[in-house]
Amino acid sequence: MRAMTYRGPYRVQVENKDVPAIEHPNDAIIRVTLAAICGSDLHLYHGMMPDTRVGTTFGHEFIGVVEQVGSSVQNLSPGDRVMVPFNVYCGSCYFCSRGLFSNCHNVNPNATAVGGIYGYSHTCGGYDGGQAEFVRVPFADVGPSVIPDWMGDEDALMCTDALATGYFGAQLGEIVEGDTVVVFGAGPVGLYAAKSAWFMGAGRVIVVDQLEYRLEKARSFAHAETVNFTEFDDVVVHLKRTTDGLGADVVIDAVGAEADGNFIQHVTATKLKLQGGSPVALNWAIDGVRKGGTVSVVGAYGPIFSAVKFGDALNKGLTLRMNQAPVKRQWPRLFEHIRNGHLTPSDIVTHRFPLEDVAEAYHVFSAKLDGCIKPVIVP
Repeated sequence: MRAMTYRGPYRVQVENKDVPAIEHPNDAIIRVTLAAICGSDLHLYHGMMPDTRVGTTFGHEFIGVVEQVGSSVQNLSPGDRVMVPFNVYCGSCYFCSRGLFSNCHNVNPNATAVGGIYGYSHTCGGYDGGQAEFVRVPFADVGPSVIPDWMGDEDALMCTDALATGYFGAQLGEIVEGDTVVVFGAGPVGLYAAKSAWFMGAGRVIVVDQLEYRLEKARSFAHAETVNFTEFDDVVVHLKRTTDGLGADVVIDAVGAEADGNFIQHVTATKLKLQGGSPVALNWAIDGVRKGGTVSVVGAYGPIFSAVKFGDALNKGLTLRMNQAPVKRQWPRLFEHIRNGHLTPSDIVTHRFPLEDVAEAYHVFSAKLDGCIKPVIVP
C-alpha cells in the first residue's frame, strides 16, 4: 500500500509499505477514505516529539471503510463506513471505565505518562496512523463508530480529533452563562473551541492569534471578536483593558508547544528542544484570566517540563484543567449540534491533497501558506 512515512525533521514522503494485518482477534483493518493533518502532527514533522522513528506513518484523524475484522469483533462488519477517534483505548481499564479514554492504561508501554494515539510516535504507543491507504485499528469494538448516513465525510473526519478537542476545551473551562471566554489560537481546535463556547453560554468570545486570515475565519465561523497580538506591546494588558481590568472568566490555550510571541521561549522549545514546548500562550492565559478564573489547556505539549508561570497561577487562585480529549465521549452532543445545523465542521477545511502530495501538504500547512487552516489527505 502507499503510505506517508517520516524520514526526519521536515522530511516526509510516500512509500510502499505492507498492508497491515489482523494481529489480534479484536483488530479491524480500515481502508482509509479521508485523513487530515493536525496541528499537532506538525510537532512530529518539526522533530519536537521524542521517539518519533523514521518510517513511521502519521495521522490520527481519519475515516474509512472496514476492510477486515478479527474473529472477536462484533460491532463492525466489512463495508461499514466508520470514524475512528484518535485515542487508542481498551474500554475496560480503571481510566476507560471512567470515560478517560485518552488516559487508557493498557495500550502504551509509556502509559503512566500518556495514552495511545495513532501515528504519534513510540512515546504514544508506536501505532501507525491513517495517512495511508490502510490502517490497523485495535480494540475495534471500542473506538470506531459507524458514521450516521446523514453525516458527510469531511464533517465526520473533523469529529475524530479537532472538533472533539475544541469542544472539550470549552467543556474544561466550565463556562457559565455570560462568561467572557478568551481563546488563544485560531487554528482548527481554537476555532472549534470558540464556536463551542457559545453553545455553553458564553456572553463574549475573543480569539487571539497573529495570522490575519485565521482571525478572519474566527470572525466568520465562530462569530468571535479577534485580537492580533502582534499589534500590542503586551497582549495581556490589552485583554485586561477590554475586560474591565479584571481579565477573562475563562481562557483556553489551543496553541500548545509551538507558540510564537516570545523569542527566548520559542527558541529554547522549538529549536534547542530544552522544553517540552513553548508555553507563551499558556503563560498569557495564566496572566490574562481573572483571579479565581479557569484556564483550559488542549494545545499539545511534549512530555518534558516547560517554563510555566505556576506561581502566578497559584497566587491568583486559578483552576487549571487539561487533558487529551476523550474523543468518543464528545460525539453524542456533537452529532446533535451537527444534525440540527448549529455547526458544520467541514467549514474550516481549506485544502485537499492526494496522498501522493503529502510532502507538499505538510509544507503548506507548516509554513501557513495559501491561507491554509485545515488540510485533508485523500488516499
